[in-house]
Amino acid sequence: MSLLINRRDVEFLLYELLHVESLTSRPRYAGQDRELYDATLDAAETLATEEFAAHAQKLDANEPQLVDGRVVLIPEVKQALDAYRDGGFMGASFDAEWGGMQLPWTIAQVVAFYFNAANVSTAAYPFITIAASNLLQICGSPAQQAKFLPGMIAGRWFATMCLSEPQAGSSLGDIRTKAVPQPDGSYLISGNKMWTSAADHELSENIIHLVLAKIPGGPPGVKGISLFIVPKFHVDDDGSLGARNDVRIAGLNHKMGFRGTVNAAFNFGEQGHCVGYLMGEAHQGLAYMFHMMNEARIGVGLCSVALGYTGYLHSLKYARERPQGRHPANKDPQSPQVPIIQHADIRRLLLAQKAAVEGGLALVLYSAHLLDLQRTTEDPAELDRLGLLLDLLTPIVKSWPSEFCLEANKHAIQILGGYGYTREFPLERFYRDNRLNPIHEGAHGIHGLDILGRKVAMRGGAALMALEREVETTISEARAHAGLAEYAAQLAATFAALKETTAALGAIRDAGDPNRALANAGIYLDNFGHLVVAWLWLKQALLASRAAADDFYAGKLTACRYFYRYVLSQVPDRLALLATADTTCLDMREDWF
Repeated sequence: MSLLINRRDVEFLLYELLHVESLTSRPRYAGQDRELYDATLDAAETLATEEFAAHAQKLDANEPQLVDGRVVLIPEVKQALDAYRDGGFMGASFDAEWGGMQLPWTIAQVVAFYFNAANVSTAAYPFITIAASNLLQICGSPAQQAKFLPGMIAGRWFATMCLSEPQAGSSLGDIRTKAVPQPDGSYLISGNKMWTSAADHELSENIIHLVLAKIPGGPPGVKGISLFIVPKFHVDDDGSLGARNDVRIAGLNHKMGFRGTVNAAFNFGEQGHCVGYLMGEAHQGLAYMFHMMNEARIGVGLCSVALGYTGYLHSLKYARERPQGRHPANKDPQSPQVPIIQHADIRRLLLAQKAAVEGGLALVLYSAHLLDLQRTTEDPAELDRLGLLLDLLTPIVKSWPSEFCLEANKHAIQILGGYGYTREFPLERFYRDNRLNPIHEGAHGIHGLDILGRKVAMRGGAALMALEREVETTISEARAHAGLAEYAAQLAATFAALKETTAALGAIRDAGDPNRALANAGIYLDNFGHLVVAWLWLKQALLASRAAADDFYAGKLTACRYFYRYVLSQVPDRLALLATADTTCLDMREDWF
């Protein structure tokens, strides 16, 4: 059994829940079939296991080092990334005209899952580049695309996303990096960036930095931010590399997890010669960057699920093999010990993990499938509906797995007991790696503000209504199944409570008190996420109920039962409290701590 993911679960989600094969009727995916998708996943699993997982522990123990101005990593990282590049995985979802495989984004996300589960630190380098390449395809000029995309999609060049600065983390309107226009149309970039992943290394021939900066004289705050392409090495028109640009690393950050991914502070224009190129229009940088950030946020959700899922499978294997103790009814001390999976509390911890990671995977792949449909539909009304759903779900896709698949990692460590707390087993590494995900690409609380302050209110609540229609369809189907009718009623009541809470808080916001209305936005986000995952569990249960005698489907039904009885059951009370706009946290004064 693979310790990265349950392949049967993948096939269930792709082919039974999402019907990914139906995409092949659309021109973009014409000529593709399940055989191609399965072969791609087979190749990804093999490479992830043999090249990525094989050095994960060594990389965690041997962080990148800054030696005479050079960032040095263990050689296995480049070996694995070269194999990844040679396997064509960099271009999995890109257009064939750029040398890509033009696979559905849903399939590409499962490919990414394998590499994240195997070695998230090494996987970070290509995945940041893939997101940057997608942004360049959308926002770059034809000349910029021709100059930079071939090297990036081929995997010869990697990329970064340079947003934060020492004094401006989430508050991007306060960045100070400057971009001064030059007569030839380029810009001189100067400033400092912080917390940049993959900031510098020798794993690729070049690094293409996407940098947020302000042009002097522009509007204040976020409205004055522009986006620039800043290569580590200058690129000639024929694609050949020139001299090094004026970009220098200032120091490495030493992290709790993701230890093999370079994370650094670095300086642009120390010598006054850092050249960058404006992407798109001036002062639209944050809007452009959100194209990349939204993709990156879905990627964070996927990464969270991958780390939670592999932790679950490791703890499941251990629980089946580890004898310890006896059943409570057995008073014979001479009798053989039983595998710990036979103890009820261990099964609880396993079931909690299963419900979280399989629910989280359904959430991520459902969202990826929406993106595939959005990219290929020719119906304007359908395009609008899909866009609304994606806008609403993106903060949930990023944040729910980041919180609750991390919780799954905690349960996995608990199952292994003392062994789980040691570095001889990978569970503590999975937890350390996953702890980053509630923090980066927008901290959890920021996404709470986004969904409650913007997403549920935009266009008169159109996105929430679009989701409600999807959920109501599932509820109607489940009401016809005797074993699922109680869950249908529970989900309907919870959605009604969510709408009431949303309306109550919206009224307070519209009355001129946004501080009070948004005070508990993070808790709102958590509970909204529970509802969405509960809906996806009910969709899975509808399929599983048709073959409940099968162990796989029986497991799905029991996990759904767990989620409704132990997770969703708590949501209405929390929503009722939120609807009062409780100010306990807001009222706590700084001096009282």
